[in-house]
Amino acid sequence: MGSYSASAQHLVDAMKAAALADPARGLAFQGAPGANSDLAAREYDPNSLPLPCYSFDDAIDAVRDGRVDRAIIPIENSLHGRVADIHFLLPESGLHIVGEHFLPIRYGLMSRDLGPVTRAMSHEQALGQCRQWLRANNISPVAHSDTAGAAAWVADSDEVGLAALAPPHAAELYGLTLHGTGMEDADYNMTRFVVLAREPLSDVSAIAAPMTTFVFEVKNVPAALYKALGGFATNGVNMTKLESYQVGGSFAATKFYADIVGAPGDERIDNALDELQFQTKSLRLLGSYAQARPRP
Repeated sequence: MGSYSASAQHLVDAMKAAALADPARGLAFQGAPGANSDLAAREYDPNSLPLPCYSFDDAIDAVRDGRVDRAIIPIENSLHGRVADIHFLLPESGLHIVGEHFLPIRYGLMSRDLGPVTRAMSHEQALGQCRQWLRANNISPVAHSDTAGAAAWVADSDEVGLAALAPPHAAELYGLTLHGTGMEDADYNMTRFVVLAREPLSDVSAIAAPMTTFVFEVKNVPAALYKALGGFATNGVNMTKLESYQVGGSFAATKFYADIVGAPGDERIDNALDELQFQTKSLRLLGSYAQARPRP
């Protein structure tokens, strides 16, 4: 486990005490108070008690160990792609996806006003989403574990020229000067979050517009992926996401992460998943849940 800056720690302690006292409302997230994941938690469930966790592993462990009932984890960004390690963490977590949330991402530049800004600290995802703006303004990126955590770090630092890129309200939270907003490289900057729980949703059939997430590993044979996906085409199932990633160090074993519209219990979905299982080395369903945004 890592540690928070002093400016963040007292906020972390208060939020942690509230969430752990009421696990059913507890919603773990990675980051310091004021991070985008904190905002996503409050938007997804305004009645929740967000629990700050230093790492994704810590947030997942908080649910797995029963300290809180759910976690909300960023999985992909419209500008910077998938969030590192999430495709490995989710299948290994033993948790189930029970929901999703989309959060528009906006960044502000904030500092203690100690001279002109020459360096900007933030999470690597945020730095990637603001890459063009940083380059155009001759500001060097500095990686940190979290956006709001970077703001807390800057609040506790005497370094001249150091600023943070974080959600604009973090400036007020940590007593910093907000120099401007809109540093993201595109207005359509959006992050998709998934909500994790120890148990899957009990009645997926009651969801009007479900989707299902799963991972699978193809066999090491010619046209393996073509054969694996054939059942989705023949059964008219819409696959909205398919990403590959390597497992182990051999570069010979390829796994895929996929989202489809629909859920088990639908004959088309059942037929497609049966065909997929027959054609692959392994298949693991990560969850069926309601779409936060309708897919075509």
